[in-house]
Amino acid sequence: MAIKKLDVVNQVCPFPLIEAKAAMAEMAKGDELVIDFDCTQATEAIPEWAAEEGHSVTDYQQVGDASWSITVMKG
Repeated sequence: MAIKKLDVVNQVCPFPLIEAKAAMAEMAKGDELVIDFDCTQATEAIPEWAAEEGHSVTDYQQVGDASWSITVMKG
């Protein structure tokens, strides 16, 4: 299992989700993508996309006033 980090802080929606999709496409099943972001729309968009695509959210936390970190495991 590999872990890849994706920093999309300061990117406006929908770019955090677009970058997450592109990164996940290059990963193998069971790999994890750690996404650091500060776009409030992505707080719902990323978990929804993960569920729709069969991926699992293994960690999700707010790390600042308006910033989050989410870990998605490729399903």
